[in-house]
Amino acid sequence: MDVGQLINDYGFPVVMAVGLGYFIFYIWRFIGEHIDPALAEMHIALIRVIDKTRMLDQDMIRLQQKVNVVLEYKARQQVLEEAKQKEALRKQEEMEEE
Repeated sequence: MDVGQLINDYGFPVVMAVGLGYFIFYIWRFIGEHIDPALAEMHIALIRVIDKTRMLDQDMIRLQQKVNVVLEYKARQQVLEEAKQKEALRKQEEMEEE
């Protein structure tokens, strides 16, 4: 049937209301069939990404703490070595004075 004939028989507002109703039904069905399942999959994927990001953040915190401990031990070792060298120099100077 021709759209012009439908408008002539039922009037423009009625034909447009039916057309708009079909358009809304088509969009609603498309969203229900295609977009909602994709959104559910993306939601699950987003939760996984957030969990992995949190795990990586915790790993980075642990790694930074380990690095800080190693740097602290290295600084202590340098202080001890410098103290030993100063003590050895002091002993050597005392021996030379005698």
